[in-house]
Amino acid sequence: MIQTQDLKKIYRMGAVEVHALRGVSLEIGKGEFIGIVGPSGSGKSTMLHLLSLLDNPTSGCIHIDGMDVLKLSDEERTLFRLNNLGYVFQDYALISELSVLENVYLPCLVRGSPLEVCVPASKEILNAVGLADRLEHMSYELSGGQQQRVSIARALVNKPRILFADEPCANLDTTTSRQILELFRKLNRDLGQTIVMVSHEPWHTEYFDRVITLQDGEIRAG
Repeated sequence: MIQTQDLKKIYRMGAVEVHALRGVSLEIGKGEFIGIVGPSGSGKSTMLHLLSLLDNPTSGCIHIDGMDVLKLSDEERTLFRLNNLGYVFQDYALISELSVLENVYLPCLVRGSPLEVCVPASKEILNAVGLADRLEHMSYELSGGQQQRVSIARALVNKPRILFADEPCANLDTTTSRQILELFRKLNRDLGQTIVMVSHEPWHTEYFDRVITLQDGEIRAG
C-alpha cells in the first residue's frame, strides 16, 4: 500500500543543515496497524508528515497503491488527501464553534457530498466510536478522550484508505490512552483499516502489528 525508497528530508536553518531523514526505504501493507517509534529527534513526525503528504521530501520516492504521489500537482495532492487519507493529531484540532456532529461531517461536505449523505455517515461513525449520545455537544463540553474520539470519527468519515495518527495519546492519561488504542485496534481488526501511528510511549507497542524504530533519521528495526 505504501512504499518509500531512499527518502531524505533536510531542513536548512541558515548555513546549518539538519538531516531529519537519511534515506529511509520501507513498505506498509494494506490492513496493517503500524507504530513508528524512536527517541525525540529521531524523525518520527517528519516521516509521518511525508507519508501523509503534509510535507515534501528533499529526495526519494513515495508510492501509495502504486501511484507516485510526489508527481501530483498541489491541487491533485489536496484532493488525494481528502479522498484517501485521514488524520488524527495530538491536539484534536476540533472547531470549537461547531457541534460534535458538525465537526465530523465537515470533511464530507468539503469533499462535495450533500448534507443528506454526510449527516447519516457521520452519525454512523460517531456511533462506532461510542459518541452517539454526544452529537449536539460542543467540543469544550467533552473530556480529552471524547474529543480525541471525535477527531478519529472526523478522520474516518470519508472512509480513508489510510489513517495517520501523530501521537494521538500525548495529551491523555494512561487509562484514556488505552481506550483510544483499543479503539484503533478495533477499527483495524473489524474494518481492516490501515493505520500508521507515531508514538513515544514504549507500552503502546503491544497494540501494533509491527513497529518501525527510527533513530537519527534511519530505520534501526522494523
